[in-house]
Amino acid sequence: MPDPRVFIIRHGETEWSLNGRHTGTTELKLTPNGEKRILATGKALVGDDRLIVPGNLAHIYVSPRHRAQRTLELLHLGTSAQYPWNPPTSPTTSSNPPSSPSTPRTKASITIDPRLAEWNYGSYEGLKSGEIREERKKKGLNADWDIWRDGCENGEMPREVAERVDSLIREIREKWHEGRFGERGRPNDVLLVAHGHVLRALAARWVGVELEKGPSLILEAGGVGTLSYEHHSIDEPAILLGGAFVVDVVEKEREEKEKAEEKAGKAE
Repeated sequence: MPDPRVFIIRHGETEWSLNGRHTGTTELKLTPNGEKRILATGKALVGDDRLIVPGNLAHIYVSPRHRAQRTLELLHLGTSAQYPWNPPTSPTTSSNPPSSPSTPRTKASITIDPRLAEWNYGSYEGLKSGEIREERKKKGLNADWDIWRDGCENGEMPREVAERVDSLIREIREKWHEGRFGERGRPNDVLLVAHGHVLRALAARWVGVELEKGPSLILEAGGVGTLSYEHHSIDEPAILLGGAFVVDVVEKEREEKEKAEEKAGKAE
């Protein structure tokens, strides 16, 4: 059983993420290509013998924004829990999208968490980085704007973003990870579906990096990252650059095949 992990997934492509506009509170749909890529991500990375094993998920946190929620739906995890954004009286309240597995693959609960909302860009909402620097220059502010250092006018500063992601990190460790190292049969992974800047901030704070230092982390639209621990210790958080896929299912299939072949041999 691997150490507890946190999978961070950035929502799929939108028109604004495609052209580099900062998208915080603005609600945008995924592009058709964005939806296709998330579907492909789900097929490639979700499954009993894949990176994200639905049965190992203890909890799912998702941003309040619709583009993140749609991304979670398209991953087709096969949740038994009701999506919180689907009201009970809605005719589309099935816990899974139509093409999801008919049998639930995970009992993980789902929380819409405002701590995963994208960085509040304030006056910079909808602008590209170059446009922001031009605006700052006109106002007599430093033109070498860096969000990690300078934050956003009428929006959030780095320390404010750090405070909210730190709060979520503490909750994940205390509620879902502490005391679960090496446990079998008990889900201990957590899934986060949110946005580029807030997830990069969370990854930096996971390993104790101050945001003002400008963490050199990249998470593309629809991208997946993994956070975990070193030396099986909750006191040694780490960013998992690469890990082996779970092979329990593959091994079980191999053993069953060998038993079947052996049984067939005896029957002859």
